[in-house]
Amino acid sequence: MKPWQVAAAGLLSLAVAMGIGRFAFTPLLPMMLAEGALDLSAASWLASANYFGYLLGALLCVLQPWLWRRLGSPPAPNPALLVRAGLAATALLTLGMAAQLPAAWPALRFAAGVASAFVFIYTSGWCLSRLSQLGQPAMGALIYTGPGAGIVLSGLAASAMVALGWSAAAGWALFGALAVVLTALVWRVFDPRQGVLPGASSEPSHGGVAADTVHGSGEVGLFALAYGLAGFGYIVTATFLPVIARGALPGSAWLDLFWPIFGIGVILGALGASRISGRRDRRLLLCGCYVVQALGIAASLVSPTLAGFALGSLLLGLPFTALTFFSLQEVRRLRPAQVPSTVGLITSVYGVGQIIGPPLAASLLARRPAAGFSLSLELAAAALALGAALFLLLARLYPVPTPAARG
Repeated sequence: MKPWQVAAAGLLSLAVAMGIGRFAFTPLLPMMLAEGALDLSAASWLASANYFGYLLGALLCVLQPWLWRRLGSPPAPNPALLVRAGLAATALLTLGMAAQLPAAWPALRFAAGVASAFVFIYTSGWCLSRLSQLGQPAMGALIYTGPGAGIVLSGLAASAMVALGWSAAAGWALFGALAVVLTALVWRVFDPRQGVLPGASSEPSHGGVAADTVHGSGEVGLFALAYGLAGFGYIVTATFLPVIARGALPGSAWLDLFWPIFGIGVILGALGASRISGRRDRRLLLCGCYVVQALGIAASLVSPTLAGFALGSLLLGLPFTALTFFSLQEVRRLRPAQVPSTVGLITSVYGVGQIIGPPLAASLLARRPAAGFSLSLELAAAALALGAALFLLLARLYPVPTPAARG
């Protein structure tokens, strides 16, 4: 199998799991609100149901080794098989949202969150390992353009559907059909029979850091907390961006383009991450990512105009998956022998932030409607600033040894 095939499969897999399974809800939300299918409070809880499912899925990935030991140590599930199952579930659950059964929507969005977590964690692990074995670890960043591609596609499609007078149910059906097509395209690549290449290392290079480096639980815990703050930092904008823009710019012809601009930022950021040297301290890169996202939120707060929202959407998107790529690289440095469970741990903390964001935003909006989403966006920017400070603290407390020091 060629490296480009692995990277393309990872890209499309994450486009399904994240761009459709998680974020198709955002561009369709204004349509659902306009049709009276739900109100803003119900929408926030529906979003949180998906994020809670994502949290549970991540926790299951953390606990999977323990669960299999408790079952008598049978063979663990093949990662490629889990990716296949998650993609198929995402497609079916997205199609299920087209049914006019509002009572079932929370369960469907919750299950879609579980599937998204499995696809994200196991696609990331499988693709990064395969690319390392094939001698192209830097191509791993390319798979993280997938969520951006899915976001751009879903955003433009939703804009076209509004123009054509489609219903939200038709939109869910279209996105579900698209998920089926993309899943079919990558199905053969995620072959459970594909094993580790003979004579190849299963761990990528970490800029010369020894694979047996020992890192304490305090360092890993602080890193997980810092990563988790990004979950809260971006989620209010990522859930309500079209709604926020409609409130600030009623009647604008450009409202539906802010979400695709966010997706374009995601793509550009992932491509940029692939060009960064593996010798850079990932904590410092992550600090920069958080600062850029905080500036993106600030842009729409300071200037709630067409230019402000466009710039804010781009800045919020640029580091969105780049920071995930850097974090996974850092995990492989910190816990090379426990990558899936550690990725599950940090993803779980990230998921907690996502769950808190939408209900908090809805609550603040209900308490102070005149302020709109400003208070929740200010809190989100503050969380990102705190996360940036924690990464600086990590870099100071636990410096990465230089090549000369490692001797």
